[in-house]
Amino acid sequence: MALLDLDPKVVATARELAARAAEPVVALAKAHTTVAVERATLRLAGITGADSTHRAGDVPWVNRVVDTVREHCGLEHGVVLPVFHALREHNLAGLTDLAEATAAGQVRYSLPTGRDRERAGKAATAAVIKGLKIVDRNRAQRDRLVTRLGDPPRRPWIYLIVATGDIDEDVVQAKNAARAGADVIAVIRSTGQSLLDYVPEGATHHGFAGTYATQENFRIMRAALDDVSAEVGRYVRLTNYASGLCMPEIAVLAGLQRLDMMLNDSMYGILFRDINPVRTFVDQRFSRQVHARAGIVINTGEDNYLTTDDAVDAAHTVTVSQLLNEHFAHEAGLSDHLLGLGHAFEIDPKIPGSFRLELAHALLARELFPDAPLKWMPPTKHMTGNVFEGYLLDGFFTLAGVLTGQSILLVGMMTEAVVTPFLSDRDLALANVRYVLDAAGGLAEDFRPAPDGLIVKRAHQVLGEAVDLLARIVDDGLLNAIADGTFGLMKRPADGGRGADGVVEKADDYLNPASELLEAR
Repeated sequence: MALLDLDPKVVATARELAARAAEPVVALAKAHTTVAVERATLRLAGITGADSTHRAGDVPWVNRVVDTVREHCGLEHGVVLPVFHALREHNLAGLTDLAEATAAGQVRYSLPTGRDRERAGKAATAAVIKGLKIVDRNRAQRDRLVTRLGDPPRRPWIYLIVATGDIDEDVVQAKNAARAGADVIAVIRSTGQSLLDYVPEGATHHGFAGTYATQENFRIMRAALDDVSAEVGRYVRLTNYASGLCMPEIAVLAGLQRLDMMLNDSMYGILFRDINPVRTFVDQRFSRQVHARAGIVINTGEDNYLTTDDAVDAAHTVTVSQLLNEHFAHEAGLSDHLLGLGHAFEIDPKIPGSFRLELAHALLARELFPDAPLKWMPPTKHMTGNVFEGYLLDGFFTLAGVLTGQSILLVGMMTEAVVTPFLSDRDLALANVRYVLDAAGGLAEDFRPAPDGLIVKRAHQVLGEAVDLLARIVDDGLLNAIADGTFGLMKRPADGGRGADGVVEKADDYLNPASELLEAR
């Protein structure tokens, strides 16, 4: 039920401006590829494993191959033509054999022409189709499990983070969290992984403040959650992070291992990891096409803006980013039910009426995106180390989520800003959520903000400010707006940041069967 009486014309104008602001960036993304997109394509085609003999440590075979192809003949035509031409030319059994020969210096890559190009293209397409069939089977398997086991019995879904650095310990924590009521388990990544231009290989036991995102770690955790899903009688979802310099590759690995949600937002990498804007917009588009194919819900990172900017003054930047993310997601093929737009409970609690302002912002997001599984984030910026105050603030956060119909509720920890939470902290946090959901779960049906009250007026104000900002972005360009510090007070120029050397402008005859198949949907 709409409670804010938003003007449909204003909402339509906001979406129209967001589309106009996003289109030049979409065109830029379509005109370029990146080393990560090419690596992701080869992963879909079947390449796995790593070179364990390298002096610097394991180097994924896919990095070896893409880097060598780029050195020999460039990537502007795509990686698959030189790779599948070399595979046939050297009469090798598969991509791993080709990678080993590449590392040994036995392969000289070249761009095939004529019949050789045609053969290479067909072979590459067949290999990528095999990979996409695995993704499709995993999506169907998820649907079957949800049908058999059921979804969580109520919304919002309870989303809990586990992150010990050791995948085996993560499994223990994740299973216990599911038994205690968690519906979504997020395995947060090891600090700094977003800046690695490769995906580590195998099971890992040494991450700091998180666990490395690897294909084997994905497999281990998914299998563990399947076991506990059968035990608790509901399908428990798995989340990880498709962001950073390997966004497309991690998206592919998630599809191949049946993850259910992925944090996926270029703005997080641009603003908070200083990744080149062009690189990450190109990577975001491809990764979201993979998520659309896999039926993976994306979570966007608008909540991060409010950790560096003021949650009242900058509320409209969250709305602007949500509208832009909606357009980017739709253009990449994601439907509304896969669009987990982010927002957060980050207003200074000392401000009079702070809870009412939080309700206005959360309700605005809910009514702008009625069919999206919104992800509502708990307080972090104003958690002081006073665990009693923090526990109360987290309870108010959950209550706001209940009142405004949020879809996914990330569990707040009273020890935020004090320590990495222990299992006991998570147990208390889940008890807090359970109490609010049990005591006030149906309160939304009684909640009616006054038409001329602060909540409604504030929501209209934020939407109006968002429209004004979008109009300025249309005039100035989104990349310029990012460079000027419009979002989160971070200034990130389009020609700066990490990974810029991994961006390649496509040639007229560029070929990537993964892009073509995903584009065709």
